[in-house]
Amino acid sequence: MADPHEMLGLNKAYWDAAAAVHGNGRDQTYDLAGRDTLSAAENAALQEAAPSVEGLDVLHVQCHIGFETISLARRGAIVTGVDLSPASLDKARDLAGRCGVCPTFVEADANSLPPRLWGSFDLAFASLGVVYFTDEPARWMSSVARCLRPGGHLVLVEFHPLPGMFAVHEPASAWCAYDDAGPHVWDGQLAAYAQAEEGPATGSVMTYRHTVGAVATGAVRAGLRLLSLTETTENDCPGEHGGTRDTDGKWRTRIGGRPVPSFFSLVARKDV
Repeated sequence: MADPHEMLGLNKAYWDAAAAVHGNGRDQTYDLAGRDTLSAAENAALQEAAPSVEGLDVLHVQCHIGFETISLARRGAIVTGVDLSPASLDKARDLAGRCGVCPTFVEADANSLPPRLWGSFDLAFASLGVVYFTDEPARWMSSVARCLRPGGHLVLVEFHPLPGMFAVHEPASAWCAYDDAGPHVWDGQLAAYAQAEEGPATGSVMTYRHTVGAVATGAVRAGLRLLSLTETTENDCPGEHGGTRDTDGKWRTRIGGRPVPSFFSLVARKDV
């Protein structure tokens, strides 16, 4: 197991560097116009937890530069975005101001959220590239669960780990086992959505690969009641490992010619 302080320092530096190249208006993922950036999978999970977020206290976990934070605020939520990267939060504050919304932003590690956030939120939202930055899903889940009020919900939408175990999809060639948690240290270009923006930008990042079962079990061990766990093979946006856009407009990732899950969604409730 990696030293937690080493992991935190490495990943903070990575996301500080990423903040310098994200959100500059040169690709469709990070659009300074402040449009609603929530995907169909994210909207479906949110609808299950709360038909409307208007007036709810919402915690956006690992918010990076705040696009979904802004989208939730524009829907009437009272949003607090939390992230370990001060550079990301600086950009999020600037962007939110330019978009005319006023979320609160807090610098903190999602695996150890500060007591001042405990018991303060009706909904915790986390999406796409979050649980891979914890060595233990139950630790991440417990940290987030402490911030929920009784009756509050967690909505997690995450990249499915299955496509990521393959170095090549066609013909299929795996580089690791499905349950090879790691840690894994990657050196190279920053996250794929930066490729259309300023660059080149490189950095090292430490991640863990958790199975869907491990994430769901982590939620249960953190005292949350699992309401749904959904694996999605078609989406309105590409997954972490690409895929193709079919004639129906949906994106699908195929291995051996067949669609495989590219996202999964978890909705859970804190009963007490």
